[in-house]
Amino acid sequence: MVSRFKTINISNPKYESDNLRHITVKSNHLKGRGDISVYIPSGENHNNLPIAILLHGVYGSHNSWLYTAGIHLKMNQWIASGELKPMILVMPSDGLWGDGSGYVPHSDTNFEKWIVEDVVDAVLESIPQVSSQSDLFIAGLSMGGFGALRIGAKYNKKFKAFSGLSSITHLDQMKLFIEEDISQLRQENSQEESVIEMMIAYRDTIPPFRFDCGLEDDLLEASRKLHEQLNLHNIPHIYNEFPGGHNWEYWENHIFKTLLFFNQQ
Repeated sequence: MVSRFKTINISNPKYESDNLRHITVKSNHLKGRGDISVYIPSGENHNNLPIAILLHGVYGSHNSWLYTAGIHLKMNQWIASGELKPMILVMPSDGLWGDGSGYVPHSDTNFEKWIVEDVVDAVLESIPQVSSQSDLFIAGLSMGGFGALRIGAKYNKKFKAFSGLSSITHLDQMKLFIEEDISQLRQENSQEESVIEMMIAYRDTIPPFRFDCGLEDDLLEASRKLHEQLNLHNIPHIYNEFPGGHNWEYWENHIFKTLLFFNQQ
C-alpha cells in the first residue's frame, strides 16, 4: 500500500513494550512532524477493533495519558477482567503549538485536521488490527475535552460517540491556562470557538456524547452552563459531576466511564 504521507516512522515491534506502538508522521496540516502513541490490546486475532482517540490537555503531548495516568496498564487490566472489550487507544500530540494549540486551525496550521484526518489515516496505515470499518470515538481532558466535544459534534459522520472530561467549553477559557495571546487562536466564524454553538449547529446529526467535571474544578460552572444550554435546546446528552479537581487524579479515576460509554455504543 502506498502511504499518503511523505514520511511515516513506526516503532520496531522487537523493541516495543506494554502493548504500545509509536508513530511519527510528516503532516501537511502541521507543516511538520507529529507524534502518535497507540495502545494495542494483546491477541493475535483482533481485526476491525474500535478506535478511541484520547486528546491531552495544555502542556502535554502524545505520552501524557500513558505516563501520567498509566492508561495502557489500566486497559490491560480492564480487558483482562472483562470490564471493557478490546479497543485501540490513539494518543496524538496536539501539534505542540505554545502551551496548547486548542485543536483548532490557526497560525497557518490546521491542528483540527491533523487530528481528524492525519492521525486517523496514520493509524489505519500502521495498525493491522484496525480498518476503515472500525468504529471511531474521540475523548479528551480540559483543552482536549474542548477538542473532543467540538470535533465530535462537527465531524459527526466520522465519530460514533464522543466524551469530554473537565472540558473547556469556549475558546476564551484558554486564557486560564496558556501564556500565549489568545487572539492567535481566534476563528473567523465565532461559532467555531464555542462548544454549545457547534452542538446547536449540528444538532440534527450529533452522535451520542457525554461529559463530566469535578466538583472542585474551576471549570465546573462552565460545564454546568453547557449542560443547561443543551437541555434548553433539547440536545440529548449525559452529564455527570464527581468529587475532584482539575488534575490527573480526577482524569485517571474517571476515564473508565468514557471508555465504557464507547463500549456501549
